[in-house]
Amino acid sequence: MTDPVAAPRFALFRAKDATDFEESGLMATVPPTPIEMAGSIAAVEAGMLEGTRVKLLFSMPGLSLTHAWFRSGFPLPRHSHDVDCLYFILAGSLRIGTEELGAGDGFFVGANVPYTYVPGDQGVEVLEFRGADSFDIRMLANNRAYWDRAVAQVAAQRTHWTGETPPSGLSFGPEPGGG
Repeated sequence: MTDPVAAPRFALFRAKDATDFEESGLMATVPPTPIEMAGSIAAVEAGMLEGTRVKLLFSMPGLSLTHAWFRSGFPLPRHSHDVDCLYFILAGSLRIGTEELGAGDGFFVGANVPYTYVPGDQGVEVLEFRGADSFDIRMLANNRAYWDRAVAQVAAQRTHWTGETPPSGLSFGPEPGGG
């Protein structure tokens, strides 16, 4: 007898079929603090969502693969997830702590470990491998000064983001709004 919810033993996926990560339902948001909520709203109103694109490439029970593109200078808030994650830099660069990482480099972040990174001058594309198909995100930026700087960074970068293309030159599914 075959289990209808068992993980497939073989599966293909294509970049052109990637779906918008926000619509996938894989990541639950832990309720933010009032400061994080107000800061997030201000950053989104300033255009923050124009600085990122995250696509779900593959998911099955106990496994997911996501492609994330953060444009140059994107203010990624300090956060954590409730599952381990392995990141592989496909193209571009980033700074995490005092380390500069580029294409072919990567890093591991354990469950519930806070982190952030800063995309380089060309932005950064990362592949995110998780041994889970459901996880959370917990914002850890409960600081008005952080959000004020993030909104200022978005305002400073937004015009530049308009002409920025993924450093890999690859396309992962349609742009939001059908682009």
